Order: sequence, then C-alpha cells, then structure tokens
Amino acid sequence: MVKCLELVTQNASGTLMGKDRCVCEVQLPDSSFPAKKVGFLEDETIRLSNRVEHEMQMIEEQDIRMDLYLENLMNLTKRVENLEKMRPEDLIEFNFELLKKEIKEMEILILELRKKQKGTHVENLDMEVRNISKIVNQLETLDKNSVLKTQREMELLKKRILDCEKNLKNMKPTVPIPLGSCQHHGLARISNPNLLQMNWKGSGYKYGAWGKDAAWNATKKMMYWVAPLNADGRILESVRTYPTLYDLQMYKNQMDLPLITTIKNKVNYTIAGQGSGMVVYNYNLYYNCYNSRDMCRINLSSAFQQRKTIPGAVFNNKYSYSSSSYQDIDFASDEKGLWVLYTTEENSGNIVVGKVNVATLTVNSTWTTTQYKPGVTNAFMICGVLYATRSVSPKQEEVFYMFDTKTGKDGHISIMLEKVTEKVQSLNYNPNDRKLYMYSDGFLTSYDVFMKP
Repeated sequence: MVKCLELVTQNASGTLMGKDRCVCEVQLPDSSFPAKKVGFLEDETIRLSNRVEHEMQMIEEQDIRMDLYLENLMNLTKRVENLEKMRPEDLIEFNFELLKKEIKEMEILILELRKKQKGTHVENLDMEVRNISKIVNQLETLDKNSVLKTQREMELLKKRILDCEKNLKNMKPTVPIPLGSCQHHGLARISNPNLLQMNWKGSGYKYGAWGKDAAWNATKKMMYWVAPLNADGRILESVRTYPTLYDLQMYKNQMDLPLITTIKNKVNYTIAGQGSGMVVYNYNLYYNCYNSRDMCRINLSSAFQQRKTIPGAVFNNKYSYSSSSYQDIDFASDEKGLWVLYTTEENSGNIVVGKVNVATLTVNSTWTTTQYKPGVTNAFMICGVLYATRSVSPKQEEVFYMFDTKTGKDGHISIMLEKVTEKVQSLNYNPNDRKLYMYSDGFLTSYDVFMKP
C-alpha cells in the first residue's frame, strides 16, 4: 500500500483497488532480442568477406598476369632491339609474322587488362606495346630494293676482296717507274682521295673540271686551272688559272679568261664551251664549243681561239657520261699526247677514241670501242690506254673497262676508287705528276696513280 502511494506521488499512473490493493501501469522498454537483424548482419558480413576474398584473389591473379606481361614485353623489346641492330639484308630471312602474332596477343591481353584495372601502369604497358608494334612494322616495310642492292654490293665487295687477295699474291716487288715512261703493264691501283677544296665559285657549281697543264714536260708545270660550268651544268663561261698550288688554296693571284662577251645586253656564246670535258695542254684550253660538234682551243695567255669540227660526232647531251651532262666530247691527255673521247650515230653511242693532232687541230686516228658511253661515269687515258669508270656506291667508283689503242683490244678490270661525293663530273690524268684530277660535285680532288712494273 505504501509502495503504491509512493508511485502515485511520483506521477505514476495507478489505481486503488479496495483498502489494501493498488494496481499500477508501468511502460517498460521493448527488451526482446533482434534476432532477425543479427542474422541479416551475419549474412551481409559473410557476403562482403567473400567479395573481399574474391577481389583479393583477382588482384593476385592480375599481379601474376602483370608480371607475365612485363616479362613478355621485356622479351619482345629485347628482340626488337636486336632486330634494329641487324643488317638490312638479314631482315629478309626474319619471320616477321611470328613476331607480329605475339605482339597482337599482347595487345589483346592489355585491352582485357584495361577493362578490369585502371591506372598509369596499364597505360604505360599499352604504350610500350604500341611502340614495339610500330617499330616492327617499319622494319618489315624496309625498302626491299635497298636490301637487295645492299646484298649485291656485299657480293661485289666479297668478289673484290678475293680479287685483291689474288692480285696481292701475284704482285711483284714495286719497281719505281720514271714519270713519262710507258714501260709498265698498265694501271695497278689508285690512292685514297686528296681533297683540296671547293671550287672558287661555290657549292652551287657542281659541274666543271680542274688540274694542271697535262702536256708532257709542260713549261708551266706549277700552274693550276679551274673551270666551273654555270649552275645549269652546261655552259663554260670562263676559266681561271693560278700560278701555284698555294695561290689556288688561298684564292689569290688568279687570272680569269672570259669565254663569252656581252654586247648591248646580248650574250655572245661564239667561243663559249659546254660540258666538263675540257683539259689544258701546252697552255691551251681544249673544250667542246658551245652548241656544236666542234673542238675549241684558246690560248690562256693571248686568248687566241681556234675551232675545228669532229666529223660525225654527236653533241648536246645525246651520248654523255651517266653522271655528267653535255660531256659528249671529252678531252684527255697522257704520255702519248692529246686525245678526244666522243661517240657517233654510226656506232650507237659506243666510245670512240680519237688522237688529236695539236698542230692542225684535227683528229688523225680513231678507235671504236665496245663500251657504251652513257654506261660509264667518266674516262681517262694513260699511255694510250683508255680507262673507264662506273659507280658502285655513293662513295666508290670502279675502273672496270680498258681499251689499248696499240693492240686494239679491250678488257675488263676492277680497280677501286674512293670518292668524297657521289657524282663524278670530270676525271683527268696528268703524266707530269702521274695523278688523276677529279671534279666531284664542286670539290677539287686528286689521286696518285700506281702502275704495274
């Protein structure tokens, strides 16, 4: 009773039932255990745990695959690096299809990996595979003609090495041959090039000729001449002489002899020349007269000029050398005198060797060869023997053909000649120092010549 009264006094809801009985209503919190929620949480925890385990397993698998991709990529990279170091001719035998198949597989795997995993590491892998694929395609599409050309050059080089070894075994001890003497057995070898300098007009004047007075025992043996053609590679407008080699190197004390005149703004080409076939002989410049089949001669001191026609000679770039235009008529000199090399319609472009009579400026004797003139790059004479050259590479010429005017017989030889540039515009022999003088893409170059005892 007392307790009931206490509850009533504390604002609890209660009712007195008689004198000794009190009934109270008390609101208690819900104390039932949430079994359903706990079960849901347990299921969710298990599901999340399985997902985490699955994701961890996937990451582990991707790490393994990533290591595999890296290993494959390193292998491909190494193989491509080896490919880039290979000689062009070896690429022909390489199985590019197998390598391309492996690269394609790598690209597919990288694509799958990019779908499943993002990040710079995957992007870097993708970029490396693309770079390798690009390099392989470039190597595969390497110009087959260049490769085949390299193979031919290698075969030719092997043959020349074998020939050189054979010649070395057969060579006798060198015996000095006096200058001017023809008591020898022909051309033996040619030295490395001695590059002097660019011609005085500059690099734009790629055609022309140069040298010394080529007459045997010439009075002005120290004099040098340089005759660049116009930039068009055809017209010879002037020739320049220097008293000594030092003057030539210093571009000083020069004398210019003009071959054209201008009257009332009109150019007169009467004594102008064409082509790079000129030579100085006894202080006279011999050259092909402009736009004609005539031989021209002009004295470098007095400027006295003469001209004579070469009967039947073709001109105006019809049968010139392969690397020098308008050189249909090419003068040459040696121990035997002055020569002219040309062609006629009758012999269909084969080289004709003519002996020039300098007293009358006529061609006294001729020899027709079997060598097609446009098939050679240039030619020169030594002791009455014609030697013709051809290009075997941008850095090498080969003296491959010879014709002896004494016997009337020709033959094939192989004597290599190094070049400083690709094209040969003129090649003149001088018996006074036994040197070749080459004009090559505007550069002045000389060579020592050695004869077989």
